[in-house]
Amino acid sequence: MNDAHLHLVLNHFPIIIPIVALIVLVIGFGTKSAVIKRVALGLFVLGGVLTFPAAFTGEGAEEMVEELAGVSHQLIHEHEERAETFILASYILGAAALLAL
Repeated sequence: MNDAHLHLVLNHFPIIIPIVALIVLVIGFGTKSAVIKRVALGLFVLGGVLTFPAAFTGEGAEEMVEELAGVSHQLIHEHEERAETFILASYILGAAALLAL
């Protein structure tokens, strides 16, 4: 498995886990269950933690993909810029959830 494959595998977790955590949190508030709310907070923390390996593998994936014919360097740059914003938001959400726990 090369860096591009690894990045594709890992970058879905920081996106999907907070969505699942939000659904679990809403269920926790709906049922007024403190345990379910803590599970949701734990999932937010997990999403923040899994952001690191997804971001870490991005540079290697970029180097592999930019060598391919027909790849837009501008599109890769835009992806990287948006990823940096998401990474920061994910770390902040994970840290806030950790404090809330």
